Amino acid sequence: MERDGERPFGPLTDLVLGGRSVVEQHGFVNPPIVRGSTVLSPTVADLEGRTGRYAYGRRGTPTSDALADALKTLEGGAHVALTPSGLNAVATALLAVLGAGDHLLMVDTVYQPTRHLCDLTLKRLGIETTYYEPSVGAQIADLIRPETKAVFVESPGSLTFEIQDIPAIAGAAHARGVAVVMDNTWATPLFFKAHDQGVDLSVTAGTKYLGGHADLLLGTISANEAYAPALIAAHGALGLCVGPDDMFLALRGLRTLGVRLAHQQDAGLRVARWLESRSEVARVLHPALENDPGHALWRRDFTGASSLFAIELKPGPKGAVAAFLDGLRLFGLGYSWGGFESLAIPYDARPIRTASRWAPAGPTVRIHVGLEEVGDLIADLDAGLARYAAAL
Repeated sequence: MERDGERPFGPLTDLVLGGRSVVEQHGFVNPPIVRGSTVLSPTVADLEGRTGRYAYGRRGTPTSDALADALKTLEGGAHVALTPSGLNAVATALLAVLGAGDHLLMVDTVYQPTRHLCDLTLKRLGIETTYYEPSVGAQIADLIRPETKAVFVESPGSLTFEIQDIPAIAGAAHARGVAVVMDNTWATPLFFKAHDQGVDLSVTAGTKYLGGHADLLLGTISANEAYAPALIAAHGALGLCVGPDDMFLALRGLRTLGVRLAHQQDAGLRVARWLESRSEVARVLHPALENDPGHALWRRDFTGASSLFAIELKPGPKGAVAAFLDGLRLFGLGYSWGGFESLAIPYDARPIRTASRWAPAGPTVRIHVGLEEVGDLIADLDAGLARYAAAL
């Protein structure tokens, strides 16, 4: 956030100040929760000319403006749109730049529901999707056709955590007039400045770290100046809006995003490094670890890491994985991540991939490190791995 003639504030200060106006809020620290659909105009001329700031609740309220303005400061884009979920944000961003007859290049490591969206809904709309290998870099140019309108990136990859060379992909795409859309949920705009790296439309599932407390569903889309009109048009045409209480929860979560991510980054790395030392673990998939294949790109482009990563266990039967996970006391078995609670799920990414080969050494488990004591989490995993080894 720029101050008149002075140096800009740092990101933690922006998280505290973004979307707030103490004067407009009548001295209250937090923006008000505005619940409303109908907005009254004083005269017919005002009604027909839409002279007021607000025309209808779906088109914006003081609450939605507060959240969007705060996120715009964090993202560095020209416009932010809010949606009811992260997947809806992906769909809206893609529909903003794609139409019947267009071609989409989609990274093979993408979040599985996004793949389902491409293979079902986009296909039905006459949009063709080609999946590409995540390490393609500037060679994405070889896959671009005359009808290609967008390249979708997700870095690190969902479940398997490959880092992509976003600037190289963006350079090749922009040279052909192709939009770059990114799912930036893992790093959040605090740890990866997507627009600065060449991304045109940056999507996050605000359900995750933005909310931070596993109690809301939200998607966000940030567009640069070139693509802001298309995003505004698609978002309005689809009739999308977010409930005021969810927006308030997102605003509240935003204020502590910096301190939560800093703690969870450190805690996640401590747990990941401990797991590297275990004989039951064949590999830890975390781009911030020095021996990770994507570490150099992560160090170049990211300013931090979140607390979601995965492990490949040494070969073992499904029953051993169940023994490992079923007895955990602090890691809940549940989907999503980014909240205060630690989570773990087993997964198999092999059937999902179509453009690249995924060959783990053994069973794979995704881990999210929350805000519990790291020593307690390690003790819980230690007991779980002992159960795994005993079941082999």
